[in-house]
Amino acid sequence: MMERQILMQNQMRERQMAMQIAWSREFLKYFGSFFAVATLGLTAGAIKSRKPGMMAPIVPLGIILAYQMDSAYGTLIYRMRGEAENIMASEHDRLDLPLGMPTFESIEKARRAKSSLISLLEK
Repeated sequence: MMERQILMQNQMRERQMAMQIAWSREFLKYFGSFFAVATLGLTAGAIKSRKPGMMAPIVPLGIILAYQMDSAYGTLIYRMRGEAENIMASEHDRLDLPLGMPTFESIEKARRAKSSLISLLEK
């Protein structure tokens, strides 16, 4: 039974990650189109008005485009996984929950408090 739960949770995690990567790829299509149009427009405006400062927005937009490309098709996910593994190995104290791990008693206490609050509100 426990093995099935673990397998199911892993499949759900894989599906969520696949959806996140698919979302990044779809967003990249739209943002890439916006970047191309904006770059052409800003370049044409800078040439026409002889103001090279008009091309300044291309730099931050290019950085965002590079990040999205790395997220959708690059190695960002592998670098993030490596950093997460490093945190779990050498900085495990950052992962501790406030007030420690929930216990059966603390969960039951919260459940009883909630159910008594609901019964008071119903009266």
